[in-house]
Amino acid sequence: MHLSFILALLSCLPVSLCITTVGDLAVLGGRSVTIPCHYEPQYAGYVKYWCRGRMREICTSLARTDTPRSSASEEQVAIFDDPVQLVFTVTMRELKDDDSGWYWCGVEVGGIWSADVAASLHVDVVHGMSVVNSRLSGEEGTSVTVECQYSDKYRDSEKKWCRSGDWSSCLVTDAESGIYEDKLVVISDDKKGSFSVTLKNLQKRDSGWYWCAAAQQQMSVHIMVTPRVTTSMSWRAMGSSSTAAVSVKTSPTSQPQSTSQYTYVPPPKPIAKDWDYQRHFMESPLMVCAVIVILVALVMLSYKLWNHYRKTQRQRRAMEIKARLSEHPGDGDWQNASVVFLNSGSHQVF
Repeated sequence: MHLSFILALLSCLPVSLCITTVGDLAVLGGRSVTIPCHYEPQYAGYVKYWCRGRMREICTSLARTDTPRSSASEEQVAIFDDPVQLVFTVTMRELKDDDSGWYWCGVEVGGIWSADVAASLHVDVVHGMSVVNSRLSGEEGTSVTVECQYSDKYRDSEKKWCRSGDWSSCLVTDAESGIYEDKLVVISDDKKGSFSVTLKNLQKRDSGWYWCAAAQQQMSVHIMVTPRVTTSMSWRAMGSSSTAAVSVKTSPTSQPQSTSQYTYVPPPKPIAKDWDYQRHFMESPLMVCAVIVILVALVMLSYKLWNHYRKTQRQRRAMEIKARLSEHPGDGDWQNASVVFLNSGSHQVF
């Protein structure tokens, strides 16, 4: 009994940790916004809702997952639940000034002792401008496109593209068509909340800061023009001793051109590869062992040849002494003759 009462009290406490969403948002007037609401797995099968009001208990419901949905393009507020990803999203379109306020992502739990799970955020509809990317870069000769967005208040205002700090450089769209075009710049306004600026055939002098402008609203954009990339490719034909190097240069997208330059140079790479192979072979353990064995064999052969030479010399000297003593076999008294050992290992004794 006490355990169930404690669980009931805990369910009544704020449980924003069970559902999370983004922080407070500032959205340009006339634009749309999509907000994700993440929930815990135990709420996958529950009804999700989106409501407006400072307090959740008395907020006004704007969309629910258990109500029939009309065409997505016709709904000003649309809700979609993805129980696999454990998130439901809410999309509000064409926001106006009176759409500013507090909103709630909610999961309908129901019951006397159970409160809904919810998380709040504040949406502020503002007027002004923004850019999708405030820093862009492109190679020389290519093009870049800047996306500038504006609030609904400036839908009918002329749109400008200016070099920063120089109002005389501004390029202005036509009031009716919303278009400006010359050889280097194209400005196109969709009259729905954004206009694009395309810079063609970029040059190094085009690097710098610019402005997107609508009426008196401005947003800074930086353009960086990088050198044109040159790609070099080289190959060697099968069975050929020459290598052909090709230099390919990129060209502007608006003026496709290609330039190829052929230069024949001697092939240094095969030599380097052969040397690497020889060095790898010389450094292998098998080769080191073979070298050691050969050196040992040479030493032993040299030692045997030297012993053979010494032995031959001793034998030759013994034969010479024997020949001299044999010349006069009957002369002299041999009783006091000395014994000469020519070699400690020899059996020939005189």
